Amino acid sequence: MSGWCAANLLRRLSPRQRLMCMIAATIPDLDGLSILFGQQAYWNWHHRVCHNLPFGILACLILATISGKTFRLFILYLALFHLHIDMDIFGSGQGWGIFYFWPFSNWMFDNTHLSWDFYSWQNLTIAGAFLIWSLIIAIRAGRTPLEAIMPDLDRQLVRVLRKPFGESV
Repeated sequence: MSGWCAANLLRRLSPRQRLMCMIAATIPDLDGLSILFGQQAYWNWHHRVCHNLPFGILACLILATISGKTFRLFILYLALFHLHIDMDIFGSGQGWGIFYFWPFSNWMFDNTHLSWDFYSWQNLTIAGAFLIWSLIIAIRAGRTPLEAIMPDLDRQLVRVLRKPFGESV
């Protein structure tokens, strides 16, 4: 939701570019697929393979190329990638450091003194705020995160969300 909400702050983005913002803000968790190889693989590789600067640069270059080939989009996507990293530093719980320069270095940014538990009031509050913000965007701007991939469902959801407000939105 962070990528979607941030993308909606910029009025000139297309639906496709807003979709790329969502991808940029979530793509670091691609390394979470290591869970398919067992719990130990997940502990070893999540926050390592895709939560690093080289992966972020490569992923954001690809996203910028797909969505408009502009340097401004690349910077936006890279900022959203780093927003994810920042939220993980604080909200993933202790012991989930970030291997920011991997695979070139195994140095880990240790979040022990910065983080709160994953299931904490802070994370729940942030998730709730993003959910409310997403609903406000849907009601006021008339679009949901589904706008680029399922436009018919997007319109139906907006209609349902706007119904209690009548013509006032």
